[in-house]
Amino acid sequence: MDINYSEQDLAFRDEVREFLVEAWTAEHAAEARVPGQFKPVHVAWEKRLHAKGWVAPGWPVEHGGTGWSPTQSYIFETERAAVGAPDVSPFGLKMVGPVICSFGSEEQKKHFLPRIRNNDDWWCQGYSETGAGSDLASLQTKAVRDGDDYIINGAKIWTTYAQHADWMFCLVRTNSECKPQQGISFILIDMTSPGITVRPIYTIDGEHHLNEVIFDDVRVPVENRIGEENKGWTYAKSLLAHERTAIAGVADSKRHLADIKVLASKEVNAGKAMIDDPAFLQRLSDIEIELMALEYTELRVLDSMAKGNGPGTESSLLKLKGTEIQQRLQELRIDLAGYHGAMVQEDLSTAQLGHSFGDAARRGYMFGRAATIYGGSDEVQKNITAKYVLGL
Repeated sequence: MDINYSEQDLAFRDEVREFLVEAWTAEHAAEARVPGQFKPVHVAWEKRLHAKGWVAPGWPVEHGGTGWSPTQSYIFETERAAVGAPDVSPFGLKMVGPVICSFGSEEQKKHFLPRIRNNDDWWCQGYSETGAGSDLASLQTKAVRDGDDYIINGAKIWTTYAQHADWMFCLVRTNSECKPQQGISFILIDMTSPGITVRPIYTIDGEHHLNEVIFDDVRVPVENRIGEENKGWTYAKSLLAHERTAIAGVADSKRHLADIKVLASKEVNAGKAMIDDPAFLQRLSDIEIELMALEYTELRVLDSMAKGNGPGTESSLLKLKGTEIQQRLQELRIDLAGYHGAMVQEDLSTAQLGHSFGDAARRGYMFGRAATIYGGSDEVQKNITAKYVLGL
């Protein structure tokens, strides 16, 4: 794998930088820092990407993908993160979109893919249940066939941004008389369907990211099922590999590392800077070395995907190490914030909230505690690695 930039790559990097200057301004960044603006900020950003033709780089070209090389994908992610522009909301563009591209019917592709690209539909993921999180195959939400419909009963939990969602891609049990993995189907559910109740779950950072979603005799057309009945586990594994690769967040961690270096170099107490503390500097250096190694692993995965392969089991390594590095960077930010990071700054106005480094460090730290759990816990990733990579 050649990671040196060609003249074409350098020209592409200049094009990306020129686009970002116009598409992600200081005003856009200020809007993104205001709590509660997650959806409108992302919708507006993704529509700008769509207008440029860059919103779905991982999709096949025939379905609206960019056809970028691994190096070009790397360049875009690096430059995007460097200016603080957000990644796309993953559920539609990085998760269900590729599944529909690979396994959906022609009718499903024609209907859903343009709407996902243009962000006309906001998606959420219906996987985890009480008692079926890390052991996802134990899920019990049931779909019973009734003519041309399924009738769905059960509940999903930890459903991110379900309160905003127009559609959910959901794993449901369609056969209870076989091995658990062999009785699951993958179905697309309109969130306005009668019988759906969304209950908020407020997390330790004080935000409303998560929800419980209840299904009470919800009718869903059979035509909304992806692929074959009882084959959903196969499609789910494909989706999880894409999800775990995205969760690694290498480009964003590089930006956070650079920000920490700048902040740690500032004099704070009696003319001293945190970066002059040998113990702090050692922690920072260790993270930088590990992040560099992770970046090369990501490049190998991108190169493999460009050759027509899936993300593979390397996605588990990326997710495992990537989220660990994210948490260690969040811990450094808390150390830099000092006692300011321990205070909930309720006296700040909505416009000011999020502008305070201490408040941002605290909220980032609290939210980041879940990073080693969502998308498959550390223990799950280690088991996958042991089985498929080490052959244990």
